[in-house]
Amino acid sequence: MRTLIVLTLLAVLVMAATCYESRESMESDEYLYPFLNRRRASDFIQADTRLRAITQERIRERSKAHQEHQRELCEDYYPCEMYAFRHGYAAAYKHYFGRRRTK
Repeated sequence: MRTLIVLTLLAVLVMAATCYESRESMESDEYLYPFLNRRRASDFIQADTRLRAITQERIRERSKAHQEHQRELCEDYYPCEMYAFRHGYAAAYKHYFGRRRTK
């Protein structure tokens, strides 16, 4: 019984120490207004850098190297990918997507 009282008091002390809200946390605006409006939220990010990054990414997607395009085609086709693990992507592409044989 005595240990139960001691453990209960210890639990109450730990809870009081960890759940205490200091005066400093009440002083910030975040306590009263946890959400920012759109204008303040995007003030620190420059629009030019975002647009430039998006444009550069689109340019890179359009102008892929020939080998990269072949590799992506091969990765999408499972037998070609398995063949590529053993013989390389160039050989796998040539094996599966090279010249089509017609009768």
